Amino acid sequence: MSFEEFKPLNEKSLVEYIKATPALSSRIGDKYEDLLIKEVGDGNLNFVFIVVGSTGSLVIKQALPYIRCIGESWPMTKERAYFEATTLRKHGSLSPDHVPEVYHFDRTMALIGMRYLERPHIILRKGLIAGIEYPFLADHMSDYMAKTLFLTSLLYHDTTEHKRAVTEFCGNVELCRLTEQVVFSDPYRVSTFNRWTSPYLDDDAKAVREDITLKLEIAELKSMFCERAQALIHGDLHTGSVMVTQDSTQVIDPEFSFYGPMGFDIGAFLGNLILAFFAQDGHAAQGNDRREYKQWILRTIEQTWNMFNKRFIALWDQNKDGPGEAYLADIYNNAEVLQLVQENYMRNLLHDSLGFGAAKMIRRIVGVSHVEDFESIKEDKQRASCERKALEFGKMLLKERGKFKSIGEVVSAIQQHS
Repeated sequence: MSFEEFKPLNEKSLVEYIKATPALSSRIGDKYEDLLIKEVGDGNLNFVFIVVGSTGSLVIKQALPYIRCIGESWPMTKERAYFEATTLRKHGSLSPDHVPEVYHFDRTMALIGMRYLERPHIILRKGLIAGIEYPFLADHMSDYMAKTLFLTSLLYHDTTEHKRAVTEFCGNVELCRLTEQVVFSDPYRVSTFNRWTSPYLDDDAKAVREDITLKLEIAELKSMFCERAQALIHGDLHTGSVMVTQDSTQVIDPEFSFYGPMGFDIGAFLGNLILAFFAQDGHAAQGNDRREYKQWILRTIEQTWNMFNKRFIALWDQNKDGPGEAYLADIYNNAEVLQLVQENYMRNLLHDSLGFGAAKMIRRIVGVSHVEDFESIKEDKQRASCERKALEFGKMLLKERGKFKSIGEVVSAIQQHS
């Protein structure tokens, strides 16, 4: 069987493909008798095969030329696999403890072979729904974000290298356009793709579409998303793109990656933790009101930003005399001016992150793609009640993000809305 041109793989042709690819066959010791293959792609866009043998395992991810959950009526470039593989490798070199290793990439087949994150790894979102605490989550995610964002920005690179990298990732325009539509456009207009818990949230969805202040604010964020090539961002860093155990945190699925605003990644992660917080009342059971767990989520939100802030500044201090061209050492040449510049930068980044996080929250309640945190609440009325609190908080955060001086103030505001 030849793989000279693109074809979607099935379990049978996948074995032939692995046999023909030494970088993959060596991972399972060239043994095929006892191979277990399972297709587990629960996402919207791809085939994902888990391959487990007696001597090793791997994951094969293949991009399809359309959106899988909708079908061929919504075409989507399979070139996204190239950007995903490139970012997995780049982010993996910067944060190797938190990005699975890539073994093989085939551009023609739009296929990535990578490390299988074996059990007990589960998707973070599922852990949050189940009420499981992850003691290292804030530590690991802040480390991943500080390294991947700082080390791909002009704080670390010269403008020549930065422009070269930006140019390459401009090719991922189709997935950027998808984000522009579903995050920054559809929730604020009538769209056939929008849905919400009807009839309970009918008025709430209408209020979003008629809120002038909200529209002014989302325009600013859309402009930043489209125009600001600040760092190589993951582009879809919600709690469904993180796999966890008690002591491991792994970031997957960066197919939406491009050079964009850092706050879009930080906000996606924090915004999804806030959604998880507001969903908890819908998962409370007799004997477990989830009150303690909600406090753990709030601590995690606060610790994630505070540790990120600290680590980002530490990287800046270590590299202040390096090749980065954003703040030249002979201009920002004493401790006082450097500290002022850093405080300014981090304050703006916090506000960007809060704005993007709020935008992500709103779109998950009245837009096309919802989150399991709420969707798994069986009772419509109860789900709507949880969603409404999250929506109200998201709207406030989007409009008033500039008044928050610390993440602690944000956490207090979350508690007031709950």
